[in-house]
Amino acid sequence: MSELVTGEAVALELRPAKLPSRALAVLIDLIVAVLVYLAVLIGLVTATSSLDDAAQAALSVAAFLLVLVGGPIAVETLSHGRSLGKLAFGLRVVRDDGGPVRFRHALVRGGVGMIEILMTFGVVACIASLVSERGRRLGDVFAGTLVVRERIPVGRAGVAPPPPPELAGRFTELDLSAVPDGLWLAVRQYLTRMHQLQPQVSWSMASRLAADVAARTGAAVPPDLQAQPAAFLAAVVHERQSRQVRQQPRYEGGGEQAVAPVSPPAVAPVSPPAVAPVSEKAPEQPQSRSTGFAPPA
Repeated sequence: MSELVTGEAVALELRPAKLPSRALAVLIDLIVAVLVYLAVLIGLVTATSSLDDAAQAALSVAAFLLVLVGGPIAVETLSHGRSLGKLAFGLRVVRDDGGPVRFRHALVRGGVGMIEILMTFGVVACIASLVSERGRRLGDVFAGTLVVRERIPVGRAGVAPPPPPELAGRFTELDLSAVPDGLWLAVRQYLTRMHQLQPQVSWSMASRLAADVAARTGAAVPPDLQAQPAAFLAAVVHERQSRQVRQQPRYEGGGEQAVAPVSPPAVAPVSPPAVAPVSEKAPEQPQSRSTGFAPPA
């Protein structure tokens, strides 16, 4: 598969995740968090056995908040919205506009999640996800975030629009071999839906993708196209598609050249021998008649 989040973790396809996959991802995260919490708690009990009960209780509460609340916040912030459970199911937390989550988004999601997931055993989160049109729980609503699927088949990428006519064939010398398939997929997805985005968001995403493509090709974006990164992306994608089309007829042409020399020798030897011997044997009978009339004279 294909990576739909490139550059600075910008998601190009905002396809909301379904409730079952989200629930299983949260379950995996909770299992891991509880195991870590138990390990930390056992270590604290062993290390603080000489303390009184009040101190041990305070340390237990601090460990609970640090591991079960602070841990998911730190993981979402550092991984740009991907925990272990979300990684297993191909999910990611992004902003409503498709941008990467920051610390404040993860903080709000984690704080509200402690109430709607931990304290209510996930009942409130499930009800909110079922009621929401895009499957968002309360933490997503307050944080302005959305859990999306980032594993999308390549066939759903759509057809990229053509570049402006003056840019066609401009990048024929560009080396595109180092650009990974995931980045091509991200560029095509952006080009197919850039008119659905807000102008500022669209320009920002195009600039990030153009910088990624330029870094892979080793050639900077031309100065006259730095203000039009979408046109640069369309021209580069068009050039890649043109190269793929030019490569296919070469194999077909090689097959036609291999078959062409076979047909002429099959036709040439058939026609000449059948006509020549038939037309020259008929005029021999008039010569025998002229010899037959000679003796009576």
